[in-house]
Amino acid sequence: MTNTTPTFFGHPKGLQTLFFTEMWERFSYYGMRAILILFMTTPSTKGGLGLGVADAGAIYGIYTSMVYLACLPGGWIADRFIGQRQATLVGGCIIMCGHIVLALPNITYFYTGLALLVIGTGLLKPNISSMVGRLYSESDQRRDAGYSLYYMGINIGAFASPLVCGWLGQGVYFREILSGLGINPINAWHFSFGAAAVGMALGLLHYIYGKSTLIKIGDPPGASSFSLRMCLMTLGVCLIVAWIYSLSDVHLSPSQFGNVFGLILLGTTIAFFVWLLGSSWNIAEDRRRVIKILLLFLAATVFWSLFEQGGSTLTLFAERNTSRTILGITFPASWMQSLNPLFIIFLLGPAFTWLWFKLGSKGPNTTTKFVIGLLLISMGYGVMIGAAIIADSGKLVSPLWLVVMYLLHTMGEMCLSPVGLSAMSKLAPQRIASLTMGIWFLASSIGSYAGGRVAGLYEAMPLTHIFMALTILGLVSTIILSFSRRFINADTEPKQ
Repeated sequence: MTNTTPTFFGHPKGLQTLFFTEMWERFSYYGMRAILILFMTTPSTKGGLGLGVADAGAIYGIYTSMVYLACLPGGWIADRFIGQRQATLVGGCIIMCGHIVLALPNITYFYTGLALLVIGTGLLKPNISSMVGRLYSESDQRRDAGYSLYYMGINIGAFASPLVCGWLGQGVYFREILSGLGINPINAWHFSFGAAAVGMALGLLHYIYGKSTLIKIGDPPGASSFSLRMCLMTLGVCLIVAWIYSLSDVHLSPSQFGNVFGLILLGTTIAFFVWLLGSSWNIAEDRRRVIKILLLFLAATVFWSLFEQGGSTLTLFAERNTSRTILGITFPASWMQSLNPLFIIFLLGPAFTWLWFKLGSKGPNTTTKFVIGLLLISMGYGVMIGAAIIADSGKLVSPLWLVVMYLLHTMGEMCLSPVGLSAMSKLAPQRIASLTMGIWFLASSIGSYAGGRVAGLYEAMPLTHIFMALTILGLVSTIILSFSRRFINADTEPKQ
């Protein structure tokens, strides 16, 4: 029986367990993401990997893309074999091991750590989110509010982690502390990765402690339990595979490997939609729905391609071209990544919730929200063109340029992100309903990959050209989607 005891802000107690587990998992993910490209591009004499921007951008793009792609097999493994509850536990263990490996100062360990993070996140992310819905019956009116509360936990973790991990990795005062303890300050980066491991460990402890609140939630198919031995075997296999991969004789540079990965990702996406449109079971009505899904998929891909520059191109801009000294105190570039969750938690989240409630049926429809989201993120890069003109002249720009840009980007996210999965579920043909939901993860995957590859152009192109190209891409997509609204809305809006 589903646990419906209201003990966590009027919600089932299990939500508290999942809230804090996901909060700490996001702390670990966004903390590592905040410093990743900075660590890779920092010279080895200062503790980094000393990679060129092109190679670092390729690695960043592949890693963030694979994190979302791994959610598809991660969900399948849980549904078919081990259940969502145990997949979340195993995934959390692998994530923690990945961060621990990253804390070891060796480039071989670096790639192994990233591989473990991809595997672990693929198991944890889709399944812990699904368990939130299983806490409620189909008729329970608290479901949407429960997901909103859960989403707040995600943003709390995303807000705190760049501040903590950024200070440990780049903070001048922390490096002075290390020197005082007789530790080489260039190892500060690995303390930052270690903090991410501690965050995931806290999430696992909370998850294990609260396991009694998840009775019958996410059980394995056809079984009531999943043995610890199987958990350890799964973890061991992942570690062995990652270790063998790290020792393999790969002759491709990161940029070349990124090119190959991009072609495979593009080919897979094209083949997937060709299969959907050409399937023998596909009746005319279903084919029309798939075309609409494709249009929203392309719009979402463009949006996430622009949005995911936050951890790559925009972080490099904050590091190299932004004045980060306020009242005589210099703050780490990674701190700018806390602006997005800060705006959501304290300003835009409550504001947009009130706005959509106030407007009710008079508010913008699903596709119009997509259009507004694309327009706002384009405006954000329009702002950055002005900042780039100043930066290209050799001057450091005010951090207020990034503040305004992140505000516009977050407003765009609030318009597009919450309605994306809902739109996909409404358009999905009945025979491929579950498969269609994975398209949203695919859009995020491609967008994340593009975010890394664009960052690779940071030293090869003038900044004004980069931000102008991103602005134009967003505006063109906005215009195309605007002309498609009436066609798409026929199946995404309730009949009057």
